[in-house]
Amino acid sequence: MSRAVLITGASRGIGRATALAFAALGDRVAINHRDSAALAARLRDEMPGDEHMVVQGDVADPDAVQTMVDEVAAAFGRIDVLVNNAGVYLPHPLMEVTYAEWQAQWRATLETNLIGAANVIWCAVRHMRAGGRIVNVSSRGAHRGEPDHPAYGASKAGLNAMAQSLAKPLGKLGIGVATIAPGFVETAMARPYLTSSAKAEIRAQSPFDRVATAAEVAAAIVWLASPEAEWASGAVLDFNGATYFR
Repeated sequence: MSRAVLITGASRGIGRATALAFAALGDRVAINHRDSAALAARLRDEMPGDEHMVVQGDVADPDAVQTMVDEVAAAFGRIDVLVNNAGVYLPHPLMEVTYAEWQAQWRATLETNLIGAANVIWCAVRHMRAGGRIVNVSSRGAHRGEPDHPAYGASKAGLNAMAQSLAKPLGKLGIGVATIAPGFVETAMARPYLTSSAKAEIRAQSPFDRVATAAEVAAAIVWLASPEAEWASGAVLDFNGATYFR
């Protein structure tokens, strides 16, 4: 039976690759976006199958989250898999921003990356049944730190802890929750760094002398969402090409 999959921030990058990967398995996918309607519609048209949907909603807006999740559940009848992928990466070096800028960047980052993800989970699990899966997309930065993006690192560390905190209560419902923490990935978010003078240095962080592709991350997400991955509930999968160990 095909699963009903909701992916936040799915119009580009890791979310896009993940939507394509689930669709290739015959699953029905809800492509969430904030303000990328054209990209989301193009992705839907590229995906095999004709039961996919595009759903707009800013995960930083609690009311929009509830509306978006309920719309997906009404269309699909349930939600089997949630991939919390939506995120922002806003620079705010401590000594280079004003106090107002500092507060604004922290607020915007946490509202999307952490509080937004928590709200999507709260809404989605009410439409899940035993066998459901939640996969959160975290970051290597949660463990290594993000000197110029401290709110991002903190938000992803919070995402890791949240998933581990929810693993037991969700497990009692038969729902697994796991987290993947990639390093650099070839996405639009990372492009400014991967096309800068630091490109060679970034690639050299890994003994494979490259960064991950979005398709590689998507394949890992699909496995974490599979029936076979139930025992990975509560786990945080480091997915960084041996660039960082903990």
